[in-house]
Amino acid sequence: MNRHVPRGTVVTNIEITSTTVRRGDIIQVGGRPCQVSDLFQLSHGAKQLLSESGELLTMHTRTRLLAVRMLRRR
Repeated sequence: MNRHVPRGTVVTNIEITSTTVRRGDIIQVGGRPCQVSDLFQLSHGAKQLLSESGELLTMHTRTRLLAVRMLRRR
């Protein structure tokens, strides 16, 4: 999972929920980093996350996870 990080980009740790998760977020599952490649809305505000490597993870409305997100600086 070595990727080029463009200049002017800040990598930061943030807490995510089912409402704030985005494509590209990197979460750790079982000690392995997984980058979110797609999101599917489920009932009652839950979301199913698909990682680049094929893992599926369901986030319920009360789920809180730490993620790495790249933010562009202006």
